[in-house]
Amino acid sequence: MSEVDYLLERLRRLEEEFERLRRIEEEYHRLKEHYRKLESEKRFMESERIRYEREIRRLRSEIERLRSPPLLIGTVSDVLDDGRVIVRSSTGPKFLVYVSHFIDPKELKPGVRVAMNQQTLAVVNILPPSKDPMVYAFEVDEKPDVTYEDIGGLERQIEEIKEAVELPLLKPELFEEVGIEPPKGVLLHGPPGTGKTLLAKAVANKTKATFIRVVGSEFVQKYIGEGARLVREVFELAREKSPSIIFIDELDAIAARRTSSDTSGDREVQRTLMQLLSEMDGFDPRGDVRIVGATNRIDILDPAILRPGRFDRIIEVPLPSFEGRIQIFKIHTRKMKLEKVDFNELARITEGASGADIKAVCTEAGMFAIREERTVVTMNDFLRAVEKVMRREVSYREKGVMFV
Repeated sequence: MSEVDYLLERLRRLEEEFERLRRIEEEYHRLKEHYRKLESEKRFMESERIRYEREIRRLRSEIERLRSPPLLIGTVSDVLDDGRVIVRSSTGPKFLVYVSHFIDPKELKPGVRVAMNQQTLAVVNILPPSKDPMVYAFEVDEKPDVTYEDIGGLERQIEEIKEAVELPLLKPELFEEVGIEPPKGVLLHGPPGTGKTLLAKAVANKTKATFIRVVGSEFVQKYIGEGARLVREVFELAREKSPSIIFIDELDAIAARRTSSDTSGDREVQRTLMQLLSEMDGFDPRGDVRIVGATNRIDILDPAILRPGRFDRIIEVPLPSFEGRIQIFKIHTRKMKLEKVDFNELARITEGASGADIKAVCTEAGMFAIREERTVVTMNDFLRAVEKVMRREVSYREKGVMFV
């Protein structure tokens, strides 16, 4: 074999060896990639195993919890110096029991609801206070969007309600310096639609107080004691959300003059009234809760709720005057596009109208413009609206219909 042939053969073998090494390297990279995938799957399976173990522990604890005996409900009556408490159970009798060391002693106070072990009667948990779901269904507005600028023709009434409600909440130190007690409650009375609810909302907006609106008829319940309990829980809700304003609309529904009626319904309403009187007596005049009532029939209210010490300030909200009607028209039309509207003339022809009537007139005027596909409201639209709204009011009055 010549040297050339030898070299060619050598070259061929080297190329074969190189190709074999290349395939080995490719296999190595493939196996390495497969190993990485297996490692990733292993980590995933490990995390899944841990998650399933946690879920199993949770389910086991849930099963144990469901298998545990039920707890008794009781109310703390007294707390002794040695750490034991006197608890009145839901069935009636009282027990002297021990308290779990996991419970903060500062949270144990008379009146607090607790859960007790069924066998040892030891206190094992503190429960939240019980409230009727209906209490939370009342209209609760953290901050109403009504301001004093939205009320027209009631300057004197605004000043009086500011003094009685706003100042005790914002500047209680003034009453301390002068040495007098602020009014406990304010009663607004007058015809329907004159702005009684707006006054209460506006003062709540100014004081950044929670506005709790309750209609008096909502306190009238079917079963004995339910109305009184609702009154008590509404006042508790007001204390929790203080500073707050409780606005009781249509107060005459539960505060009408008491009679010697023997019907169970009248007696239940009177019990609710007595609970309301008791709650109003128990309020600190300088506290963070104000009471505002509203009624159209002050003549039928019970004298007990009108005496000083409950509703100290009684404010009449009458029908708006001529100047007041002009202001109300301007308030309700400030977002409307108007064309040659004479507010003086509108105020003259709407004599005897309430603020709600004037708002209805403005709405009807806008509807007349929309009906004719216009974006501008004219004086003629207002005249037609006045005729429509005021004629309806007169028709109702002639038929003896009373708005409440």
